[in-house]
Amino acid sequence: MAQVRIEPWHEDDLYLLRQLNSPDTRKHTGGPETDEQVLARHDRYVHFADTGQGCMFTLVLPDGARAGSVGYWGREWRDHPVYELGWAVLPAYRGMGLATTAVRAVVDVVRARRDRRYAHAYPSVDNPASNAVCRKAGFTLLGETGFEYPPGRMMRANDWQLDLTAPPTVS
Repeated sequence: MAQVRIEPWHEDDLYLLRQLNSPDTRKHTGGPETDEQVLARHDRYVHFADTGQGCMFTLVLPDGARAGSVGYWGREWRDHPVYELGWAVLPAYRGMGLATTAVRAVVDVVRARRDRRYAHAYPSVDNPASNAVCRKAGFTLLGETGFEYPPGRMMRANDWQLDLTAPPTVS
């Protein structure tokens, strides 16, 4: 398993969010945002845990380097409350299993909340790496769906579901 830990998003993580806002990293999520949008997103991330509705985390390597982000938030999906998970990894750190390890850590966080049965992730059907993370983290593919992201833009996504009441799986 990859060596990475998650830490709640911090005011000092703005530089990481700016790095994650690259055309390559955002190609499956609507493209790069303006600096104004990045600053607003950073402010939401910093204060998100205070809302009780979710939390954004940084992926921290043993040497302290910040390698990406991962988070969860509550949403309604098909008339049921679920947690949605999302993540991004800087290009230099891809292919190392960091996203899978980080997603599993976030699943542990939401599982401990014991307030929703399912977690979902909705990677683009054209994003093989994120779909592989879902599979490796123990999610079940329910099929393709239309999904609005970013707001105002429909995309074809895979709907991956994880039963938070089931014992964790290791693959």
